[in-house]
Amino acid sequence: MSEFAEVLEALRRVRGINPFFALDVGRPDETWQPGTALLEGPALKTTIDAIATRYHATEPRVAASLFFLSYTARLLSPLTAANLPIDVRPENLWWHHDSANGLSVRIDQPRLGPTAAEALEPVVEAVQRVAPVASGLLWGNAMSNIAGALKMVVRARMLTAEEAELRGSRLMSAPPFEQAGEFLAIPGELGFMRRSCCLYYRVAAGGKCGDCPLGK
Repeated sequence: MSEFAEVLEALRRVRGINPFFALDVGRPDETWQPGTALLEGPALKTTIDAIATRYHATEPRVAASLFFLSYTARLLSPLTAANLPIDVRPENLWWHHDSANGLSVRIDQPRLGPTAAEALEPVVEAVQRVAPVASGLLWGNAMSNIAGALKMVVRARMLTAEEAELRGSRLMSAPPFEQAGEFLAIPGELGFMRRSCCLYYRVAAGGKCGDCPLGK
């Protein structure tokens, strides 16, 4: 099987789990921006400002965290389920944000690439140039999405809870995820508690997430 076909088959296999696992491929219409626009120019700040307005977030770091939480959910859910290093570097991405639908992402070419951490690193740095948000918080957001994806994979009966925990633990054995959190022993289910907080509780109608270390 060619790399092209392998990636397309992996994405097809997992896209039905829920909408966060549906990662489309190919160049979209002109309303979308290339992923590289996240790294330079005003687009990222404009998007984070729009998120701040939508959620009534008075702190820039809160809106920045919510952006990265959404961005990594849409990329890491299908990658985690597929268990394949699909290329999600900014140069192979398209993205779109509007007030009605929020953030959407898709890949340009179905190909393999570096690890997810390597692909996300430039975006972490770009977000930190826009807002004073800790890198540990951003990587915690990414790991929280990985754990959430693994939980859904278990519920879809694609992995057992033990297999999913092993996959997640392997990811957390190396930087930048090694301090992101810990998996919890829950019979037949996958539990996770992160060590940082995504700050969602600081928006007007927000609350604490299920894996929040601050408790309920």
